[in-house]
Formats: sequence, structure tokens, C-alpha cells
Amino acid sequence: MAGVEFGRSLIIANPASRSGRGAGAAVLVGRFFDCYGSLTDGHELVLTEGPGDAHQLAAGSAGFDTVFSLGGDGLAHEVACGLMEVPAGRRPRFALIPMGSGNDLARTFHATRNDPDHAIAELVSGKERSMDLGRVNDTYFVQTLSFGMDAAIALDTTRRRAEDATQRGAALFATSGVRLFSSGMRGWAFEATCDGEALEGTDIVFAVQNGPTYGGGFRVCPDADPADGRLDLCYSRRRPHSATALGLFGLARLGLHTHSSVLAFRDLSRLDVRFPEGPPPCQADGERLDADEYHVTVEPAALRVLVPAACPW
Repeated sequence: MAGVEFGRSLIIANPASRSGRGAGAAVLVGRFFDCYGSLTDGHELVLTEGPGDAHQLAAGSAGFDTVFSLGGDGLAHEVACGLMEVPAGRRPRFALIPMGSGNDLARTFHATRNDPDHAIAELVSGKERSMDLGRVNDTYFVQTLSFGMDAAIALDTTRRRAEDATQRGAALFATSGVRLFSSGMRGWAFEATCDGEALEGTDIVFAVQNGPTYGGGFRVCPDADPADGRLDLCYSRRRPHSATALGLFGLARLGLHTHSSVLAFRDLSRLDVRFPEGPPPCQADGERLDADEYHVTVEPAALRVLVPAACPW
């Protein structure tokens, strides 16, 4: 099998991903690397046992050439944050084998989701690219950072997934969204400076994106490009009526919300935001954050990543 050579490889797998299907996927991937030893200079497969394990493993990966993240967006977040602790000159490449519920990073990479055979084949015939990361306070995000109602929905899906909800991906995000919107919207007034320009509004939608989607395919910032050295922002200019908000929520599934006068869009390299009435819910790649103020920047070309040949960037 000819193609990309992965060098010395570390596969970090979450066996609990995709309701436990990650364990079987890890076995399959291990067998693949055993059979096609010419693609690597040796490999190690490690199963995570709990939160923080992947971060720690990636932070200690300086001797490897490629680190594979086998799991969902939460695992990819941990692996990327861990890799950023490795000095740039010794930092391994990042590769994704998507086995999750939302799989928004896989969508950004144009990678096959929840099919490890095909995902590996795409990497073998793929290419290396540089990818930006977002930084918020003392952590990073690979795909999305959101505040307020957006974050409340995302965190609710994380909670429901941990409770083994039967729904997955966009359906899970949609039902959480409808339930939270219907139970009564609360806006969070914000004051922000975006690349030196003052912004004010009431946060119903406030999302900073490195890639186009969150919530299992909701195209909140359709033009977001993880290799352009910028982040993309979607925020609400004012608090909409509940019916309008629900309509925009539905339109965002296909990226058709961008013409609404309620919303504003822009790209940025730095964002400083505070919420004078108290901090709203906040999440980065599905991980809860708690702070009074947030300082957001972009880290251009922070990671070398392996992506399928079909990836457009």
C-alpha cells in the first residue's frame, strides 16, 4: 500500500466514543497498523481511561512523528491542546480518525465519519496541511467557542450524550436547542472589542468558529476556514422573538441564517469580551469554561495535520 508514511505513530483512542464503538474501532486500527508496518516506523495504541488522559499523552508525544486521535470532537480537543505543549520544532503531526457523535472537525477535514477503515484509507492517500487554532484564555479550541444560548445547547448535548442518549449528532443538538429555546430564552448582555472595534449586543447567538460547523453539522459560520489565519464570529445584534430565534436555529442547519438582520458576521484575529450582568454558559469544543472575561486570539498554522485529499484547504 503506497501513500503517506506516518513515521513513528501514537494512536490515542477513546474506547467509550460512539457509545462504546470506539473500543472496536481501536482494535481494527491496531490490526491495520500491524498489517501495514511499512507505513510507520513503529506504533503505539493507547486507550484513554478518563478526561485529561488524551491531553497528557499528547503533551508527552515529542518522540513521535504522527499522533492519531480516534474518537470524537472532545478527544480531538484534548489531543490538540496536549500537542500545543510540545515545542514547535518537535511537535508531531495531528491525524483524525473520527468516531464521535458530532464529528464537526471531521466535517472541516472532509473526512469519512464513524468508519475507521475508510478514514485510514483517506489518510494514507491524503496530504499534510497547516491548521490554525483558536486560543481562549489559557486553552485552545480546534473548531468552536461559544457563549450563552449556543453554549447552553452544546453543553446540554454533552450531558445527554454522557447519559447515553439515543440521538446523535445534529438530531441531538436540535432537540436540545428546541427544548431550551422553548423553555424561555435568556439573553446575556455583552461588551466586546473585536480587532479594536467595540461591539455591544445581547447574546443569544455568540459563536467563534475555526471551522464552519458545530452541533453535528449546523453551519453557523459557513465561510470559516481553518487555514486562513483568522477566526469567524457570528453574534446577535439584538434579542430576537422566540419564534424568530427558533427559525434561525433551523436555518443554521444549512447555513441559510446568514442574511438575517438579527445576526452579524465577521472575521477576526483578536476578541476581548466581558458580560457585565454575570458570566453566561461557555464551551470550547464541548468543554465547559468558566471565567468573568474571555480573551480570544488565533494561533496561525499552529498544527501540522494530515487530511484527506478531498479536503479543500
